[in-house]
Amino acid sequence: MPVIECDETAARERLEAEGVSVQSGNTDHEQWRADHGGATAVAYDGKVVVQGQDTARLEALLRGEAGGRVHAYFDGASRGNPGPAAVGYVLVDDSGIVAEGGETIGRATNNQAEYEALIRAVEVARDYGFDEVRIRGDSELIVKQVRGEWNTNDPELREKRVRVRELLTDFDDWHIEHVPREINDRADELANDALDDD
Repeated sequence: MPVIECDETAARERLEAEGVSVQSGNTDHEQWRADHGGATAVAYDGKVVVQGQDTARLEALLRGEAGGRVHAYFDGASRGNPGPAAVGYVLVDDSGIVAEGGETIGRATNNQAEYEALIRAVEVARDYGFDEVRIRGDSELIVKQVRGEWNTNDPELREKRVRVRELLTDFDDWHIEHVPREINDRADELANDALDDD
């Protein structure tokens, strides 16, 4: 459960500026609370506690960090194709791991899960305010479709590809590349752990 030492009033203003609805606290000690992207932030004097399944996006908004380059690793997993599916992502900058996460997404094909993992990774990188994103994944299909080298014939995958490209317009610069599975092992591990825990 991340605890962010900050001015709770400034943190509230950052959230409201991003369109996040902020409510009154539930107790005398809570200044306010907000839900966003599957997580809840609860503000106390001088700090905000973030809890929930996927806290990275809400943490990013609260910290208000901006700029720089991040490396985003993504992987999707499906047991059955289609079957129970999950996503995993890791964001790394010069100081180390910025955020990572894994969560189930219901029933999906492996390619649908790969796209969902990419979408999550790019959304979190955007929410952290990075200017540049270098994306790495072990799905050659997804990488080449996003780069426009391969056609996207499946209507659902085409829709996800459009979503990814829309998200990437929020960055000054982006690049996506295919990497061997062993380079993407942490994102793979997070996706599979989410499936194992479900």
